Amino acid sequence: MVNSINTEYKKRMIDTWNEIAPRYHKRWADKSIGPFQSSKKLVSMAKIRSGDTVLDLACGTGAVTREIATKIGRTGYLIGVDSSMTALSIAKKTLVKTNVDFINFDAENFGFNRKFDVITCQFALFFFPDSNRALDNIRKTLKKNGKLVLAVHGAGKTVPYFSSIMDSVQKFIPQYLPVGTPNFDRFGTTTNLKNTIIKAGFVNIVINEHNFWYSPGTFSKYWSDYYKYLAKPLRKKINELTPTQIAQLKKLIQEKTKPFTKNGIINFPWKILILCAKKP
Repeated sequence: MVNSINTEYKKRMIDTWNEIAPRYHKRWADKSIGPFQSSKKLVSMAKIRSGDTVLDLACGTGAVTREIATKIGRTGYLIGVDSSMTALSIAKKTLVKTNVDFINFDAENFGFNRKFDVITCQFALFFFPDSNRALDNIRKTLKKNGKLVLAVHGAGKTVPYFSSIMDSVQKFIPQYLPVGTPNFDRFGTTTNLKNTIIKAGFVNIVINEHNFWYSPGTFSKYWSDYYKYLAKPLRKKINELTPTQIAQLKKLIQEKTKPFTKNGIINFPWKILILCAKKP
């Protein structure tokens, strides 16, 4: 039963990312704003050297992959892996190098004949329904003393950009997130993240917390952009609310944004955890 739920969830995720990848790239991944200020910091923490072989897991449209490509030199080798063909097609267009390849793989089921010096993974671990299996794959694919470097969003109210809307929406649509959707906050604290990585068999774990800032503009723009970039199934659920319910929902969300609003402009803090660990 669990496997069938996970399979259905993965299919939904692939369909979602194939739909939203162009919008996601334009709004976030192609810019070093908000949470994507972490891309450079993640790659810096990895200490990638010229000649290294690197795997960027769940590379999306290539935000981290492009940073890595500047570090490996001519003798290094880099592979970007993602389950969304649309995201990969964007990544391929923005990074054309003879020693960079992109492959369509599932993070829980990938396998290579070679092993890597470094594996990176930004904003994806919480999406994997069987994260333990994905981490086991990562450990097996690293060389001895190879490094895993990953980034996750902070949990709950440490990222009010998400929590202001998600906490409010779920009061009106309890099943807003479909059955089988993983808890996206489960790695969003230092303790939970560290314990997970220890359990996966990694050592020398270092976690750096960063607080970035992101301004979505006015409340009206914040709401309209959120709605615009939603996947169709979630947009449909909001559209099924009555006009009165939507007005009440927006009022509740706006109340949550007030502590971050000055002169009509919202400026959200955004906690990111970046972890580096070694395979013993």
